[in-house]
Amino acid sequence: MALPTFSAEDTSRIIEMAWEDRTPFEAIEALYGLTEPDVIRFMRAQLKASSFKLWRARVTGRATKHQKLRSPAVDRGYCPTQYKQR
Repeated sequence: MALPTFSAEDTSRIIEMAWEDRTPFEAIEALYGLTEPDVIRFMRAQLKASSFKLWRARVTGRATKHQKLRSPAVDRGYCPTQYKQR
């Protein structure tokens, strides 16, 4: 199954969300329609091999990347100080 084509801005945002520890895969699916396996394929296609390996090592087994495994105390996808201030 082929992945949808995204604009450069959406591609950048998907990659950013995938790297963020507190953004679950379910949030990416809700916004962009990509399931966890789709995100993995997307990241493999978009990143250099070494960057993909680092990302996979980082997200594998990380409870915050899965809504069902998260602590109820984690009620948002990001830390308010994490994002660029406007």
